Amino acid sequence: MSSHSYISNPKNKDIFININGELFHRDNAKISVFDSGFLLGDGVWEGIRLHKSKLVFISEHLERLFNSARGISLQIPLSKEDIIFEIEKVLLKNKMTDDVHIRLIVSRGDKITPYQNPNANIGPINFVIIPEYKKTDPKIYKNGITIGRVSTIRPSENILSTHYNTLSKLNCILASIEANKLNYDEGIMNDPNGNISTCNSTNLFFIKNNRVLTSTGKFCLNGITRSKAIEVCKINEIPCNETNFTFEDIRDCEEAFVTGTFAGIIPVSKIENNMLSSTNTNSLVNKIRASYNQYINQSIES
Repeated sequence: MSSHSYISNPKNKDIFININGELFHRDNAKISVFDSGFLLGDGVWEGIRLHKSKLVFISEHLERLFNSARGISLQIPLSKEDIIFEIEKVLLKNKMTDDVHIRLIVSRGDKITPYQNPNANIGPINFVIIPEYKKTDPKIYKNGITIGRVSTIRPSENILSTHYNTLSKLNCILASIEANKLNYDEGIMNDPNGNISTCNSTNLFFIKNNRVLTSTGKFCLNGITRSKAIEVCKINEIPCNETNFTFEDIRDCEEAFVTGTFAGIIPVSKIENNMLSSTNTNSLVNKIRASYNQYINQSIES
C-alpha cells in the first residue's frame, strides 16, 4: 500500500501519448537518448487529474509549471492555452472523461552530446503528455498509510529550490528507498534546520488537540492539494498552522494525513510504532477529506 496505490486498468495498454504535438500509441512513444530529461533530469513536470471531464485546478498547475520553468531558466514556447489544447487533444484521442491522471513533462530538449551545459542543446524543448486511466485504490482511505523518519533531508534554496517541480527527483527517490527499507510507505523528511518539512512524495499534516499542523512550506513543494487542504480548513473553521516544529512536537499526535494530486487527502494510520485514529469514521481527517472532495466538485461546476 502507498499514497499512489491505484486500481489497474487494462485500457492503459492501448493509450495514446502526446509527444511534441504528435500522438503515438504507447508502444511507439519514444524520446531520444540525447534528451536533456533522460540524460540529466533537466526539465519540469506536473501531475493533473481529469475528473468528470474537467481538468482539476488546471490554472494552478500550469502556473506552477511555468514558475518552475522560469526557476531553472527553461523557456517554454507554448502558452497555457496551447498546453490545454494539447492535453485535450490526447484526451479526445483516448476518449477519456473521468478517473484519469495526466503526467505533463517538459524537458530542455535534445543535446548534441551528453554534456550538462545547456549550450550543448541543439533544438527546442520536448514536451510529453501521458494520460492514464488511474483510480485510487479505496483501501488507502480505509487502511491509511504508515510513515516514519528518514535521514535524507530537503535541500536548501541555494542548492535547489524545492518549489521547482523538476525532473531531478533523486533527493525524494533516495528518501523513498530509505523509507522502503524501514517498512514505511512514505518517509518523513526534515528541512536543513531540523524541522519537519514533507514526506518524500506527498505533503504532510498532523492533528493534535483538534488543531492541524503543517510546515511553513519553505522547504517542500508548493503543493496544489496542500494549499487546498489549508483553504478547506479555513472554510470549515478548523485551526491550521503553518509553522516550524520537530518530530518531538508531534510524536503524540492523534491523527495525520498526507496530500497529493492523485489521491487527494490520505489518512496516516501509523507513525513509526504509534497507531493513530485518522482512519476512524468520525476522525477530523475524514471530515477534511470529505470537505476537500466537495470543494473539488464545486470548483469544476463553477
